[in-house]
Amino acid sequence: MSARAKHLRFTLHPDGRFVVSAPARMSVQKIELYLVQKADWIVKKRKEINVHAPVVRNAKQSKAHFLKHKAAALERATMKVAHFNQCYKFTFGTITIRNQKTRWGSCSKKGNLNFNYKIALLPEVLADYLVVHELCHLGAFNHSKKFWNLVARMIPNYKELRKELRKTILRFQ
Repeated sequence: MSARAKHLRFTLHPDGRFVVSAPARMSVQKIELYLVQKADWIVKKRKEINVHAPVVRNAKQSKAHFLKHKAAALERATMKVAHFNQCYKFTFGTITIRNQKTRWGSCSKKGNLNFNYKIALLPEVLADYLVVHELCHLGAFNHSKKFWNLVARMIPNYKELRKELRKTILRFQ
């Protein structure tokens, strides 16, 4: 139960973790009932993840690992933003590399583009999709039809790549 949660939700992570978030005021019985109702879907999705989740690379998650890949990630992200922005002509702020556990990238209201350092470890096509996705938020700061049309201009198969990126995990030992 969480003081910050407004709605009951669960998240099934690519590494198999299952996390339930619920408002503090919600009863345990209501949460259990909801999970029982969704049990078939949860089991089905968990099997899919175990079968289909590609592993990009084995790596130790440490500050040293982050620092080792940060420069390469910044170079890759900067080059790709410059390349794809030739088409879009968006104005953006800084490009920052972060060590995040749950996000591949983000775009701030100020136009700053943030990327996970693991972009350096992604296959080329997924890195392209990730950069275009965040860049297109400068034109539409949401996931509206307009946003997806912007993405499709450069990445016509974005739906497939989006699914693949969501399934892509880094295994930490």
